[in-house]
Amino acid sequence: MFEDPLLKMWVSFIAIGLMFLSVVITIFTKEKLSGFLRYSLLTISFVCIMVSGIIVMLVTFSGPVPD
Repeated sequence: MFEDPLLKMWVSFIAIGLMFLSVVITIFTKEKLSGFLRYSLLTISFVCIMVSGIIVMLVTFSGPVPD
């Protein structure tokens, strides 16, 4: 799937960024917000962590790149 090692690296950085964004949104939401906005941002956070998990799984199981 990922032929280029640099592409694989950037895709994994995107996954790490989504994980970080998810944590920041969750912490901010739990401390500062309530009501509908809280649950909508927590849903966005959950989607971010699920997408990043799928990306990490794809990058990990795609195996080593050819030299």
